Amino acid sequence: MRILIIEDESINASRLKRLLEELEPNCEILDIIDTVEGAVKWLKSNEKPNLITMDIRLADGISFSIFEEIKISSPVIFTTAYDEYAVRAFKVNSIDYLMKPIDKSELEFALQKFKTLSKTDSYNDIAGILKGFINKPTFRLRFLVTYRDGYKSVNVTDIDFIYSEFKTSNLVLKSGIVIPIPQTMEELEQELDPDVFFRANRQFFIRAESIKSIANYFNAKLKIQLKADPEREVIISREKAPFFKQWMDR
Repeated sequence: MRILIIEDESINASRLKRLLEELEPNCEILDIIDTVEGAVKWLKSNEKPNLITMDIRLADGISFSIFEEIKISSPVIFTTAYDEYAVRAFKVNSIDYLMKPIDKSELEFALQKFKTLSKTDSYNDIAGILKGFINKPTFRLRFLVTYRDGYKSVNVTDIDFIYSEFKTSNLVLKSGIVIPIPQTMEELEQELDPDVFFRANRQFFIRAESIKSIANYFNAKLKIQLKADPEREVIISREKAPFFKQWMDR
């Protein structure tokens, strides 16, 4: 069993490595990666592991960003101190979601589940089976924003696109009004329906209805022009372009 560990806390990484080697004496720990960027580079340049253990919050961001940059077919056991990401974890290649500190018996159960499922189904089938047991997630419907001397509610359906500038997230409404909000782009990624909002890059969430044109850009990237703000360029990376095309073609 060839295992890649993605974990940014050295103490947790060392303990997880020790537990894996105790439970699977013949396993090979391929590497320990502590960043999203490092994980993407490693997965692009190495043969895929049989199994990945993955922390949620890494040194440079949330590990779900890895799935946006590269297609991962290896099963994943998520290891985290945060329970709010469980639903999203099972939307990707997760076979289990373990809370820190990792309990040895729970890790053993997760490894046994991996071995059992690997014998019976292709992983694509396994992922589909597992997702069927998860309730449909609930996404944000509205934002409560400051307005004059009080507050007002903004429905998600009234948002044209969202952008980040100077570390502030901004809602751009269909009416043209721009409203700053306290949520980070990473938090919004957890709260917004991915069928409605696409994370084009670190600065933008866009809707299909907000797009004026899609053009090829150098190095297999895409350049998006927005209806409401045609002067603002939205660039989609080469790695993310296939996912964007799939999102649009539905």
